[in-house]
Amino acid sequence: MSKEVVIYTDGASRGNPGKAGIGAVIFNSNNEVLREIAEYIGESTNNVAEYKAVIAGLKAGLSLGAKNVRLKADSQLLIRQIQGVYKVKNAGLKPLYKEVLDLLSQYDSYQVEHVPREENSLADKLANDGIDKNN
Repeated sequence: MSKEVVIYTDGASRGNPGKAGIGAVIFNSNNEVLREIAEYIGESTNNVAEYKAVIAGLKAGLSLGAKNVRLKADSQLLIRQIQGVYKVKNAGLKPLYKEVLDLLSQYDSYQVEHVPREENSLADKLANDGIDKNN
């Protein structure tokens, strides 16, 4: 297995807060899907769901033995916070933010990138599938 993975993540909330789900898809360097994650996380805000999706994706990448990760998400706020451009002011997000940074530090290298919503459709579908699992 290639030691590099590309992880697309998304969080979804029907209502804010409301029923929430997370989605992540992990690709290897040949653009083959290694793992898909779709989980219901209960009542949550969209921002919390975004962070929990990243955490699930990064944990899965590590469990697959990845050493390098490119994380992609369509939440500009999330990406800018991880990059340190924006401060995390919401008390509920701070522990999730710290967990993301701790997970990223376990990789030899990482990149985080904001992508347009259209490029994140599979992770978005998985996040919504996660919500639907509860119905």
